Amino acid sequence: MLKKLAISAIAALTLSTGASMAAGAGGHIEDVDFSFEGPFGTFDQNQLQRGLKVYTQVCAACHGMKYVPLRTLGDDGGPHLPMDQVRAYSEQFEVFDEELDDFRPAKPTDHFPESMMETAPDLSLMAKARAGFHGPQGTGLAQLFKGMGGPEYIYSLLTGYTGEEKFEAGTAFYENTAFPGGWIAMAPPLYGEDVEFDDGHANTVESQSEDVAAFLMWAAEPKMMARQQAGLTGVIFLTVLTVLLYLTNKRIWAPIKGKKNV
Repeated sequence: MLKKLAISAIAALTLSTGASMAAGAGGHIEDVDFSFEGPFGTFDQNQLQRGLKVYTQVCAACHGMKYVPLRTLGDDGGPHLPMDQVRAYSEQFEVFDEELDDFRPAKPTDHFPESMMETAPDLSLMAKARAGFHGPQGTGLAQLFKGMGGPEYIYSLLTGYTGEEKFEAGTAFYENTAFPGGWIAMAPPLYGEDVEFDDGHANTVESQSEDVAAFLMWAAEPKMMARQQAGLTGVIFLTVLTVLLYLTNKRIWAPIKGKKNV
């Protein structure tokens, strides 16, 4: 029975790998050492603030994040902006108010605006949506063993442009080593020094890509750090409980086991 299950699993893996290769789904994904990876990882607050700036000044022109409340920019574990800055940041966007039947400046209780273009995907869950595409031909093994997931895909996509272009049916396509199929309709969004940082941080395509990839990971998983802490606390609690139960069990059954030995 076990032999049959093993053969079936190997066959399914081989078929899925072959299908992925045939579809040209594999792209080159860089392994980036993000601070939030691993069971003890945490988001870098300064990096998230830089990523927010890159998103606002570059990505928000086309893409939106309609599932992310603006107020979460002030939460612990995130960009952690002061509330006055969250309010000021929110007011640069406009939202439609049904009660006023008109547009008004956004408030922290509102969400980020939606994508400005129908062809531009919303970035709220991009890091999670792309997490399963990594590993050898999309099997997810690299994500399991090397921590490669959605943020690495975003970073690799932004840094994977080769500079080659082609036109098909009146549409421009750009060669990208990370995008499935090798060609993408989105022009390179970053060129280096697109955004000015006050902390003197390196202002290259690679650094900006890493910052915005980390920010989009937070946007997709704003409570990831809290869940990790809760999980670690649960593991410690269960470990202590297991030891106590083991010692209690030994103490309860010790007299009975002693009589049997006699």
